[in-house]
Amino acid sequence: MAFYNKIGTLLRHNISATNTLHGQTPMINAIRCMSTKLFIGGLSYGTDDQSLRDAFSGFGDVVEARVITDRDTGRSRGFGFVNFSTDDCASSALSAMDGQELNGRNIRVSLATERPPRNNFGGGGFRGGYGNGANDGF
Repeated sequence: MAFYNKIGTLLRHNISATNTLHGQTPMINAIRCMSTKLFIGGLSYGTDDQSLRDAFSGFGDVVEARVITDRDTGRSRGFGFVNFSTDDCASSALSAMDGQELNGRNIRVSLATERPPRNNFGGGGFRGGYGNGANDGF
């Protein structure tokens, strides 16, 4: 984790130094380097993949629009993702749609971030207690 923090710090310093040399503001450079995938939060439970695609297709070519659903119930979890073909399309959609109403709810639009890798230690499986079985007294 410290390694990734260090890389992030170095990248921010590099972007900041480049902006100073070229007279650009950090926000403009960040938009240029942004992802084409947006996180959409605050969706109504009635929003499906197609209605999400329709809402964002006015900003450019939508590669994928997906509302995340609960695996057990199949019901929307209230958020989703929209992936555009270009950074410019994603940037204009983010600016225009953040805070706007969609199907009766004000939605939040932001850049999607990669989900950190899940660690499989100490989680799954039933062990019959807190220990590893070696000294549980059984």
